[in-house]
Formats: sequence, structure tokens, C-alpha cells
Amino acid sequence: MFDFALVLAQEALNVGKMGVGIGMGLVILGAGFGIGRIGSAAVDAIARQPEASGAISTQMLISAALIEGATVIALILMLILS
Repeated sequence: MFDFALVLAQEALNVGKMGVGIGMGLVILGAGFGIGRIGSAAVDAIARQPEASGAISTQMLISAALIEGATVIALILMLILS
């Protein structure tokens, strides 16, 4: 009976690791979509107002860096908690 409980505990641990992998994939996918959307909006805004390209590019880079920072923190937390 004890051996069966150990096998079940190991399976639950493997499922948890699979969940961490799925979570990491979702975090990276969300960051990719977010940064892609920021880039798309920035290019559209620069096309409409080329004289503001410097300010738009700066804001785009700041936003992308904040998304990347949140993504890295989420990935590190998932690795620590797994």
C-alpha cells in the first residue's frame, strides 16, 4: 500500500512539472503577442505621424522592456516554485 502511495505521489509531481512547462509556454506566448502588438501599433503611429517617430520609438522600447521584465520574473518564479 505504501509503494502505491509513493507511485501516486511521483505521478502528481510529474503532472505539476508538466503544468509548469505549460505555464511557461503561455507566459512566453503572451509576451510575444504583447510585444508584437506594441510594434504593430508603433509602426502604424509612425506611418501616420513621421515627425513623432523618436518619441514613439522610445515609448515602444520602454513598453517592450517592461513586458520582458514581467516575463522573466514570471519564468523565474515558475522555476523556483516547481
